[in-house]
Amino acid sequence: MTLLDPMDHRLLRRLRADGRISNADLAAAVGLSPSACLRRVRRLEERGVIRGYAAVLANDADDGVVAYVEITLEKQTDDHMRRFEAAVRNHPEIRDCYLMAGAADYIVRAVAPDIAAYEVIHKDVLSRLPGVSRIHSSLAIRNVLAARG
Repeated sequence: MTLLDPMDHRLLRRLRADGRISNADLAAAVGLSPSACLRRVRRLEERGVIRGYAAVLANDADDGVVAYVEITLEKQTDDHMRRFEAAVRNHPEIRDCYLMAGAADYIVRAVAPDIAAYEVIHKDVLSRLPGVSRIHSSLAIRNVLAARG
């Protein structure tokens, strides 16, 4: 991916704040003509900088308990990592999974309707993922940036 220029950064900041903004309003906000703005946004989409658009739900309305879980694998071989990553994709309660540099091999964001349901996820899903040797969960209280706009 090539580097982004200052205009690309302005476009992306504005789209992060309001992904449903009209092209005309976006163009006016960043100081471009509507046609130039549309060309730039399409180029960012084609290059994979913008991968999609999503609804941001108020206060994690579909969640309940949000857990950020550090996972350490028994071994960090390609095979162990591939098996772990493939298994994670089969569990919709795991919303995000990041390969990390640092103390943990992965950090996942798991959601459950309540703490009892999270206990089941911890016991029956996370601890049974292939190659897991250590799990450390942190429960989120609230997202302070959720109402960003």
